[in-house]
Amino acid sequence: MSTAQTTSLPTPHGAALWLPRVLPWLLPLGLFSLWSLASRFGWMSEQILPAPSLVWQTLLEFGSGELWEHLGISLQRLGWGLLGGVGSGILLGALLGASPRAERLIWPTFASLAQVPTLAWIPLFMLFFGIGEALKLVVLVKAIIVPITVHTLVGVRDAQPRLREAAAVLRLPLHLRIWRLTIPAALPSFMAGLRLALATGWSSLLAVELLASSEGIGYLMVWGRQLFMLDIVFVCILVIGLIGIGMDKGIAVLDRRLIHWPHPPTAEFRRGAAASGWQRLQSLLLPLALLALWQLACERQWVDANILATPLAVLQATWQGLLDATLLDAMLRSLGRAVGGLLLGGGLGILLGLLLGLWRPAEHLFGPTFSVLRHVAIFAWVPLLTAWFGLGEPAKIVFVSLATFFPLLIATQRGIANLSPQLDEAARVLRLSPMLRLRKLILPGAAPAIFAGLRLALIFAWLGTIGAEYFMPSNGGIGSLMISAQQLFRMDQVMAGMLLVGLTGALLNALGQQLETRATRWRHA
Repeated sequence: MSTAQTTSLPTPHGAALWLPRVLPWLLPLGLFSLWSLASRFGWMSEQILPAPSLVWQTLLEFGSGELWEHLGISLQRLGWGLLGGVGSGILLGALLGASPRAERLIWPTFASLAQVPTLAWIPLFMLFFGIGEALKLVVLVKAIIVPITVHTLVGVRDAQPRLREAAAVLRLPLHLRIWRLTIPAALPSFMAGLRLALATGWSSLLAVELLASSEGIGYLMVWGRQLFMLDIVFVCILVIGLIGIGMDKGIAVLDRRLIHWPHPPTAEFRRGAAASGWQRLQSLLLPLALLALWQLACERQWVDANILATPLAVLQATWQGLLDATLLDAMLRSLGRAVGGLLLGGGLGILLGLLLGLWRPAEHLFGPTFSVLRHVAIFAWVPLLTAWFGLGEPAKIVFVSLATFFPLLIATQRGIANLSPQLDEAARVLRLSPMLRLRKLILPGAAPAIFAGLRLALIFAWLGTIGAEYFMPSNGGIGSLMISAQQLFRMDQVMAGMLLVGLTGALLNALGQQLETRATRWRHA
């Protein structure tokens, strides 16, 4: 008679058991201890770095009423903006996705206007709508409608060929085809757009509240910064971060509940087949009609000339600004800041992304803290950075660096995490040193993700530069020039600046795509 012999796998014990649970807390606890020591021994003025106890006391005092009043106003604005932007984006995206003719007529104009970032529209919107609630609503709708429209268009259009066949076989009426086929097929892409729209809308709302508001969480931060009560700024940053985390988790839960079938992880906008001559002409009809309406409105004085300059005046201001180097010098200053911030923040993001991707203890140590910090809307850091670094070049470079840091950090870490396990086997077989393994296997394998992050970081660098020049209007730059022109009611200069900002953003996006294609062309050979 034989007895069954069992072998048990070794169970983790000691450091292997508790270390992964402890590591995520070490960095925040270390930063908190350093903060406490700096406050206790007076390493920095309390006006620059308030004590943790003061921040906690402020949280308790403001949390009893005033903080929630301002936060409620901001969230109410966000809600109305989402209602208008999401609703309009769904209707427009569904129309463009379902009708190739509508896409040919409307999409080129929509895409051209979308290239001008929301920040660049703010000086123009201020003159049109003042600084009241209408301004916040229009800025929010502009920020939200673009990602919703694009992702709805992709979801509806890409599903159409297969769905038409299924609807024909099943003989479904139109309402059932929309409810049973089109909506489920487009929902994954729409949810991706909604996640992006929430983040973009929340950040844009904070930006406009920092610039022009007398209430809201952004205004509360400006008020605290002006009085050098940075404890209020710290409290607001904490609340903004928690709101960002809550919105991200809420979208994730909603996504899991609504989408329970296999679907592609991402949606990609693809251009259609080469258009014929008549189709190309169709795409020019809407912009030509809008230009004619614009010119007519100016000639008939339907709109005050101090608010809306004629198209010819905008072109003349652009040409004159390039000739006398006013616009050219401003653009060069802005591009220099964008490149400097990208090199600093993006380089640090890649290095830390490599560290977190290659060394598991580093991921446990830094990952959770970075995950929390990236949910703080970028413009929430403006009052703190201006208090610490002033309004000069250091503050602008730090802000742009912060805007470019997280896209490349996340892209690099995810690129390494998604590498094939076979690379480790190949490295062992070839007996590669760690440096050769990094150069020959890891970096080429993670290159698509890294360059996708670089493309996004280029856009963030440009947006961060415009934002930095709005809030720190010193030493020139295209953003500073637009704000100054808006204050002088020089709408031709404002719109000339918008034109150059949009063209530069489009060129940076094209540059990012070209770099990504060239750096990863070996994957498609």
